[in-house]
Amino acid sequence: MRLRQIALAARDLDGPSADLADVLGLGAAYADPGVAIFGLRNAVHPVGDTFLEIVSPVKDTTAVGRFLDRRGGDGGYMVIVQSDDRAADLRRVNGLGIRVVWETELPDISTLHLHPRDVGGAILSLDVANPPESWRWAGRDWRERSRSDVSTALVAAELRAPDPAAMARCWSQVLDRPVREFAGGGCAIDLERGCIRFATACDENAAGLAGLDVAVRDPAAVRAAARRRGLECDGDAIRICGTEVRPVPA
Repeated sequence: MRLRQIALAARDLDGPSADLADVLGLGAAYADPGVAIFGLRNAVHPVGDTFLEIVSPVKDTTAVGRFLDRRGGDGGYMVIVQSDDRAADLRRVNGLGIRVVWETELPDISTLHLHPRDVGGAILSLDVANPPESWRWAGRDWRERSRSDVSTALVAAELRAPDPAAMARCWSQVLDRPVREFAGGGCAIDLERGCIRFATACDENAAGLAGLDVAVRDPAAVRAAARRRGLECDGDAIRICGTEVRPVPA
């Protein structure tokens, strides 16, 4: 299993998409026509062979719209983990009593979206790509659009909760991966590539998918680009689309 894609939700798609592209040096985004069935439009930016997506509602009464209303602003929405065994994933999910809110099985990819109330923090999607190096959700030409001169990969997603250990145990069962505890508090689940961290939420509005790490060539240069765009910087994190984007050395 590996961390392959993170989705953020925004009322305004174009502004955050431009911020991500400029600050992280990302190639042109792909607009997936398939998300129209959810009343959405999106932008999927390749980051090496991983992906940063922004989704935005274009119709009333969408799940993303309700999420934005509850949250009171933009924020992290979904973590997509690439798996290699759909049947095993389904057995674990069904055995744990976790609801699947949407699924599809196509010749080149299959998807299981798990209910965020059951796993906690965000929608967790388990996707199996065929072949494994492909990724339908980014468009067939994503390799041509991908850049690696500034950013090279998504390397971590950070979920926050009042009880991060409990949330981590649930995700650990779903992913069939152990939890690694930090000496100073918090914990993580390590995947073959990338990891998912769990930290304490200071209040209810801070809970959920709150941050992500991007491996970059020059973290200082990325933070300087963020300041030029007038984005909020807090320590080593940049706030984009209601999410802490943390550039870390590649």
